Amino acid sequence: MKKIHNYIQGAVAPSSSKRVSPVYNPATGEQIAEVVLSTDADLQKAVDAAKAALPAWMSMSPLKRSRLMNRLLYLLEQNAGELASIISEEHGKVHSDALGEVTRGIEVVEFACGAPHLLKGEFTENIATNIDSHSVRQPLGIVAGVTPFNFPAMVPMWMFPVALACGNAFILKPSERDPSASLFYADLIKQAGFPDGVFSVIQGDKNSVDAILKHPDISAISFVGSTPIAKYIYETGAHYGKRVQALGGAKNHMIVMPDADMDKTVDALMGAAYGSAGERCMAISVVVPVGEATAETLRKKLVERLATLKIGPGTDNQAEMGPLVTATHLEKVAGYINAGVSEGAELVVDGRDFKMQQAGFENGFYIGGTFFDHVSRDMSIYKEEIFGPVLCMIRAESFDDAVRMINEHEFGNGTAIFTRDGDSARSFANQIQVGMVGINVPIPVPMAFHSFGGWKASLFGDHHMHGPEGVRFYTKLKTITSRWPTGIRSGADFVMPTME
Repeated sequence: MKKIHNYIQGAVAPSSSKRVSPVYNPATGEQIAEVVLSTDADLQKAVDAAKAALPAWMSMSPLKRSRLMNRLLYLLEQNAGELASIISEEHGKVHSDALGEVTRGIEVVEFACGAPHLLKGEFTENIATNIDSHSVRQPLGIVAGVTPFNFPAMVPMWMFPVALACGNAFILKPSERDPSASLFYADLIKQAGFPDGVFSVIQGDKNSVDAILKHPDISAISFVGSTPIAKYIYETGAHYGKRVQALGGAKNHMIVMPDADMDKTVDALMGAAYGSAGERCMAISVVVPVGEATAETLRKKLVERLATLKIGPGTDNQAEMGPLVTATHLEKVAGYINAGVSEGAELVVDGRDFKMQQAGFENGFYIGGTFFDHVSRDMSIYKEEIFGPVLCMIRAESFDDAVRMINEHEFGNGTAIFTRDGDSARSFANQIQVGMVGINVPIPVPMAFHSFGGWKASLFGDHHMHGPEGVRFYTKLKTITSRWPTGIRSGADFVMPTME
């Protein structure tokens, strides 16, 4: 059985741990590897490697760090297809979706290549007589990231490129469900010329997360996952004096106004609700048509489109949706469908009926696209994050009713409105209590030079991820006030000045 290990000091680092966790190919249901779950001693080795590398790395000019980041960018672009195949094999998402994930991660690397500009401070001349003041942003030191199974490449790349560009050492704890991608880009970081020790991978479970949270030499932790765990990460990390950004769960709504282009809306909704089998924190899981006529038209078109949804393994180029990540998660999603039925929602399309017929994939973790209508706000399928291909329709009488519904929900990660009316769109963007908003855009994930994060129970901490917020999170601000006595100028220098 293939074993997946840590990556420390620029090389794969086997652990002495006897604890392992299975890794499956969700498309076939077969176990393909086991990941060795780290010990506290393994984490300490990563910390020691980071401490040894940090003095030179922190003092290196942002320009030199950005040149290394440019090399990494080139290697990621050259190897994107292979990385996507690794993701498909362990996560289950179709290859085109995995390639899109890699592309969105690469965009953050592109952003981090601008480190010399991103780390510029501010300067005020003569803040008082003959006194100047300027500010700088300096690295925190050793930082860590704990990332989820649903984006094994993109979410880590939301974190480590910005952290490294700012001069920190980064320790990654990826999901134990699909850990191989972490070793792949660790090797690319090595090839790009980054110093050994500035990037490490610690494979593990909750024990490793707790060790990271408590370690006195780790200054900050970034996390993406469910809300209960995000809250735990935030509270525990803060207790141990760490800077924490913890992104939690979501229940993303899409309002459909009567004037929306219904065919384009349904196409957008299909991808947003069922892409990646709904295993996205930005997936649309609740659609809110305004008015009965809108609801009936939307329902009819959705049912027609769901009948053509192509489900299959990542190796099938025609597949639009792959399996869920594990058998346990499949049971959880099926349990929510059972709950929706028992609570009185109308199950219009039942994904539990789907059976994979393709030879070799009969035992994969597949479920079909599911659609509930006449959902009410007291039902668990409306209140809780399902994280599967289950779409709920809850009807609203008016635009104001729809906005009020979204604002009263526990989560505030992402939302969207589909309309041709500028006034409705502008009012929606202004009034909605959600962190990321789409206007005729179903999944409004910001580009890398903006920042990603929700509101309410979808985010714990003060900073969003990547973009300007990411730079602020991974640096500490220092302000210097200076006054200089009259000095002696040096002589002439005839050599062309260069910046190093």
